[in-house]
Amino acid sequence: MAFCPNCGAQVSGAFCPNCGTAVAGAPSGGGAAGPPPGQSYAPPPGSGYAPPPSGIQAGGLATNVAGALCYLGWLVTGIIFLVLAPYNQNKTVRFHAYQAIFLSIAVIIVSIVLGILLSILFVGGMWWTGVLVHRLWDLCIFILWLYMMYMAYSNKMVKLPVIGDLAAKQA
Repeated sequence: MAFCPNCGAQVSGAFCPNCGTAVAGAPSGGGAAGPPPGQSYAPPPGSGYAPPPSGIQAGGLATNVAGALCYLGWLVTGIIFLVLAPYNQNKTVRFHAYQAIFLSIAVIIVSIVLGILLSILFVGGMWWTGVLVHRLWDLCIFILWLYMMYMAYSNKMVKLPVIGDLAAKQA
């Protein structure tokens, strides 16, 4: 005679008559055997190999993550994603990479022009206006940077007015 490991009752079959726990080593009544020892549940159906989701590249990053990372380092990460093999063949990642490159070039050009104009204001004695305009420019660029990363991560292709069309042609 076997005893139930859960409640201690005497068991004559494969399951305890009091609590229903499967008892190992008990004579089976010819029915289906319980789960193997140590496993208290049946595995879910189809729990074998599942291919990765369709958005995942061979390199391991999803398309939306790669697109968002294109904007992270502006010019540098845009070039990196255009060079890396699994990502340079994806049209969405290429679009974000080109747009990040063109956006960073535009920001550099506008910053140089703005710096020249603000230095004229500084010489003219209106230095506080120059500082205010420069800080406002930096804040706008930071907000645009966060917005572009968020939209790329959300799988939304935002085309910037002139830069987006150039990026779409290159991608």
